[in-house]
Amino acid sequence: MKKQDDSRLELKRQMLDAQEMRRIIRRMAGEILEHCPDLEQVLLVGIRTRGIPLAERLAAEIEAMEGVRLDIGALDITFYRDDLSMIGPQPVVKGTELPEPVTDRVVVLCDDVLYTGRTVRAALDELADYGRPKAVRLVVLVDRGCRELPIQADVVGKTIPTARTELVEVGFKEVDANDFVRLMERVKGQSGSTEEAQDEP
Repeated sequence: MKKQDDSRLELKRQMLDAQEMRRIIRRMAGEILEHCPDLEQVLLVGIRTRGIPLAERLAAEIEAMEGVRLDIGALDITFYRDDLSMIGPQPVVKGTELPEPVTDRVVVLCDDVLYTGRTVRAALDELADYGRPKAVRLVVLVDRGCRELPIQADVVGKTIPTARTELVEVGFKEVDANDFVRLMERVKGQSGSTEEAQDEP
């Protein structure tokens, strides 16, 4: 009989507050402009869930800087996860929304946390079903390390080295009522594993 996991998450450190997040996202928008000078080709695509508010905020910052409003899309990678068989018989699917065309555009994938790289791999697989982008760039608010696939971000807001017993928790007020980045630690009880998924397949 499988033991019940009685581990729990405890706050280890507050890494970013709302003001620091705004400052970092503004810098990230500037770096996107350096990577993608031809804004007419650029499509910002957020990976659900918290990649979407990140993409929206980056679009707002770029519009404030350049006076150009970029197209925004959303990817739901649920059916492209390599652990789909382990997340239950009825996974919650919120849908993918991509403005056409994707082919020959520079797609900027946006996500809150880069961990193993498996979420990004799933996003690339799904994106390929919608066309052949001219290029794909990866933008993440936090890179926490512990990669399992050879995937690196082009633009990183903050690098937070972590152990696998730790979790980076990101909040956006559009989803979570507040903006924050917290480092949490999984504390193991008498039974249970300390491994966690960090929203990665």
